[in-house]
Amino acid sequence: MMSNQSFHPPSLVWTTIGLSLTTFMQLLDTTIANVTLPNISSSLGACSEQGTWVITSFTASNAIALPMTGWMVRRFGHTRIFLISLLLFIITSFLCGIAQKLSELVIYRTLQGFFAGPLYPISQALLFTIYPTVKRGMALSLLAMVTVVAPIVGPLVGGWITDNYSWSWIFFINIPTGILAIIIVSVQLKDLSNHTEYQPIDYIGILLLIAGVSLLQIVLDNGNDLDWFESNFITISTCIAIMSLIALVSWELTYQYPIINFRLLKNQNFFVGTLTLILGYSGFFSINLILPQWLHNQLGYTSLWCGLASAPIGIFPIFLSPLVGRYGDKLDLRLLACCSFFIIGFSCYMRSNFTMNIDYNHIAMIQCFMGIGVALFFMPTTNILLSNLLLKDIADGSSLATFLRVLGSSLVASLTKWFWQRQHIIHYAQLIEHISPCSPTTQFYIEKIRGNKQTIILHLENIIEEQSTMLSTIDYFTLVGRLFFLLILLILFAKPPFIYNQTNKK
Repeated sequence: MMSNQSFHPPSLVWTTIGLSLTTFMQLLDTTIANVTLPNISSSLGACSEQGTWVITSFTASNAIALPMTGWMVRRFGHTRIFLISLLLFIITSFLCGIAQKLSELVIYRTLQGFFAGPLYPISQALLFTIYPTVKRGMALSLLAMVTVVAPIVGPLVGGWITDNYSWSWIFFINIPTGILAIIIVSVQLKDLSNHTEYQPIDYIGILLLIAGVSLLQIVLDNGNDLDWFESNFITISTCIAIMSLIALVSWELTYQYPIINFRLLKNQNFFVGTLTLILGYSGFFSINLILPQWLHNQLGYTSLWCGLASAPIGIFPIFLSPLVGRYGDKLDLRLLACCSFFIIGFSCYMRSNFTMNIDYNHIAMIQCFMGIGVALFFMPTTNILLSNLLLKDIADGSSLATFLRVLGSSLVASLTKWFWQRQHIIHYAQLIEHISPCSPTTQFYIEKIRGNKQTIILHLENIIEEQSTMLSTIDYFTLVGRLFFLLILLILFAKPPFIYNQTNKK
């Protein structure tokens, strides 16, 4: 077998296609089941609250597997772990599709999420390994494009498949895609050296990781429904999760063979790049969480039209990502990132001018404009956080950054719902204060509406409800816009040059 540094696959194009297919399929599965939960729940005889475990189980196990990827790669090798994980992902996808009970589906989704965990960071590490130094930015940009497009396509594909076929097919479609990816990767990378080193299993680290991450994910997914710390279950679970994660970090920093290499955070570029990735992706994720809900609940959009209104965000990344990858390294990567944050932040302020009369074209146009910023986001931040790392630490760095990004987006998803609901309550209370029989404005409006007293009251309540939600949505977009402008300052703490050949020389 050839050494990694001298290895060149028979076809870079086919290798990239195989790795990108895998990444697309894995990321698609993180969102494709969201719109089908009502169908899954009713089909398996479960209530909607129980159906959310289909999402929670996948997310939690995926987050547990992610930081373990670096250790698994060191122990068993890149391609071996990649192909085994991909094969088991296909098998568990088939099992999810034939599940007859919700409990079965949750178990299979847990396994599916775990086996999906290593796929993205190893894909990133393999692209980093097989591409020449000058083309690594291009490779990571193509992977970044997939990272943007797949979660957007997921709900659209999931809704279309469920409406026209059966929810089982959202899992069955992984089988032919996965088999094709296995064939391509196994043929193209058959001569790639699988350098391994023996490391004892970090049992304590694994147990602390499972306890901390699984409980934290359960808290984040169910906190809003259980009124957070008014629930003893949420309070106890939060305390155990926090103590487990603190113990995990302390243990991993002192143990000789850690399963998670937190020491990489001492590298300034890795720390700044990872923190920027977490906050930036969480902001991007939250926008695409709130917008479809607002469109569906307030403007009456169907699931399909919600997806179509959100989808234009993926147009520019498809066309710009190759250009950013090819020419981006000729510029200061911090400048590209700053442009990205400014565009996304400005798009948030454009959304803060939304009203209940906003039309589809306006919404889609702003989503499309934001796509320019998204196209400039992933490549610079990924390159910055991976620059200055040793080549052998790339898998560790990629898996740790992805793990923290997933946890960050889960946390922000819960905080987003909490903030949105809280601001709605505040605005509702403020608006209702202005409704009084003694108010001339109220009297004028009542006279304008024809109907009995009950009809008038109901009409006013609906208006206040709509405007409260509108104002809370504006508040959130304004907050996220400020976050992205602050990220412009954060990324400046990264230190150039961001040159990959330093990694090989170290």
